[in-house]
Amino acid sequence: MKPILLDGKSLTRDRLVEIAHGAPVELAADALMAVARAADFLAEQVRREEPIYGVSTGFGSNADKLLGAHPLHDGLAGAARSGRSLHEELQHNLIVTHAVCVGEPMAPEVVRAMLGIRINTLLKGHSGIRVETLQALTAMLNAGIVPVVPELGSVGASGDLAPLSHLAIVLLGGGEAFYQGERLPGDEALRRAGLQPVRLSYKEGLALNNGTAQMLAMGVLAVYRLEQLLDTADLAAAMTIDAFAGRLGAFAPEVHALRPHPGQVRVAARLRELLAGSTLADIAYHLVPRFRPWLPHSWDDAQARQLRFDIGWDWVPADQRHGREKFYRRFRPFRGGKKHQPQDSYSLRCIPQVHGAVRDAVDQARRVLDVELNAVTDNPLVFPDKTDATHVEEQVISAGHFHGMPLALAMSYVKAAIPTLASISERRLNKLVDPATNDGLPAFLIGNEDGTESGHMIVQYTAAAIVNDLASRAHPASVFSVPTSANAEDHVSMGANEARHVLAMTRDLGRVLALEIYTAAQALDLRRDMINAARDLARRADAAALAAKVQGGPLPGAAGHEVFLAEVEALRAELAGTAEFHPGDAVATAHAALRARIRFLDRDRALDGEVAEAVRLVESGELLAAVNAR
Repeated sequence: MKPILLDGKSLTRDRLVEIAHGAPVELAADALMAVARAADFLAEQVRREEPIYGVSTGFGSNADKLLGAHPLHDGLAGAARSGRSLHEELQHNLIVTHAVCVGEPMAPEVVRAMLGIRINTLLKGHSGIRVETLQALTAMLNAGIVPVVPELGSVGASGDLAPLSHLAIVLLGGGEAFYQGERLPGDEALRRAGLQPVRLSYKEGLALNNGTAQMLAMGVLAVYRLEQLLDTADLAAAMTIDAFAGRLGAFAPEVHALRPHPGQVRVAARLRELLAGSTLADIAYHLVPRFRPWLPHSWDDAQARQLRFDIGWDWVPADQRHGREKFYRRFRPFRGGKKHQPQDSYSLRCIPQVHGAVRDAVDQARRVLDVELNAVTDNPLVFPDKTDATHVEEQVISAGHFHGMPLALAMSYVKAAIPTLASISERRLNKLVDPATNDGLPAFLIGNEDGTESGHMIVQYTAAAIVNDLASRAHPASVFSVPTSANAEDHVSMGANEARHVLAMTRDLGRVLALEIYTAAQALDLRRDMINAARDLARRADAAALAAKVQGGPLPGAAGHEVFLAEVEALRAELAGTAEFHPGDAVATAHAALRARIRFLDRDRALDGEVAEAVRLVESGELLAAVNAR
């Protein structure tokens, strides 16, 4: 892979994702000059015996303790000397005592992203780390050493202290790391990669573990996944709209010009694009038959006997049309699958408003992440080039850039948005399988002539379980601070927990969307085939044959039968004059890609393998790629 040049000012989310997935990095020469200036400045201040937080004082609640000339315990009889100065011991101890996370190791791509972020921010030249230490950190990343960083331990206030210490401890030859597929002691991983442990100098421990790298890495990777899932959600919704033979007026550009939230406008445009070419959407109500269970005498044609359903309409008698005469002059007096109403349910009609609001939440997160990627987030900040300073406190300034609240609140917003997107997807799925709401499709999308089949019934259960789990995890961690460091750090962001939750929740969101697509494909097959079966019957047979599919009409010889038959003939002629019905071009592409792996459910069978395949098609991006490649 091509190396990514890091300079402290131009790292992007896309480049960080490349680093996370294995790209090596290079350090910009001019940035290293700034790094060297800050390190030399700190060394000079130490020589002058200036009191500097985290350099010649302790940390946190120990900030009032100035370092002496040598360790006091060296004067104890029989004491083993550390061989390190107090300045070096301060930085070393900071790392080894702060590496106390627990839980399962973070994924390698998260850890590599954390390393890339830390290297980039240190290149800004305001942290005091030496060039050789930064180069050693870079060499560890490029060698493929992935420190073992347990997932729990950051409160996101003095940055991600504990997880970043797990990164740094391997650089010192401690901790554990993965290298070439093995989990090894840190010093052994370095040895196998041909690298040497580092001894830390002034402020280097603080520079290595003080910052927002964990929450930022997880946030960037979460948004990277969400970008694909947002497009997948629109695709799932479009397939469901076609399966419902839905109404497109709610997505018209002039509608959304009146409430132009950016995400809403974008989703409406995307739906129009995905549904372009559909002859199912906006179909006349009376052309859509409803499902009726298949019976041996349902069809009289050899080819039609292969169908797995029967179809039908109800006729609206003349004495039930009073006050509605104008309507029935436009729409024929037959009630099939589609109700005579000009609007669909909220889960269809309000897709732009809901999906768009989620997009806007993710866009806000992007803005925050983009700023943070090239920010300095440790403490104190070193300004070696500030020439008008009268004392060292004006050049080494303690501030709060390590506090993760900007990221935490952005992630809280996304965290609340994810269950919203999953919920509306599950509602569409449920609407598809419920015969009370699916506009004339069979219950659970299966023929079930003998009463023995469940079809897609339990697919909705699984989606419902995931949505509930996502909702229960959506409580914002950022609103609940637990003070740390003897109340020196009396307000923390919990941004690492927030970002960790969001990253994990993206996977479950993808599963819900996959279940909707899996179900919508079944419904789309049924809807298309039912309407085309009606069309085929109309083209090959007379009005009497089509009338056999209509209930409520007068029998031959009864009063009004001729009028009834004439109206059936008008329906037959209209159906016969149509082209074959089909979904939008993009929806058809996605449907074909799914059907290449998962066949139509004509009879009950084990669904676990094909549900897993649907999830894989969404997670891998294959389904979306097929649509985008049209």
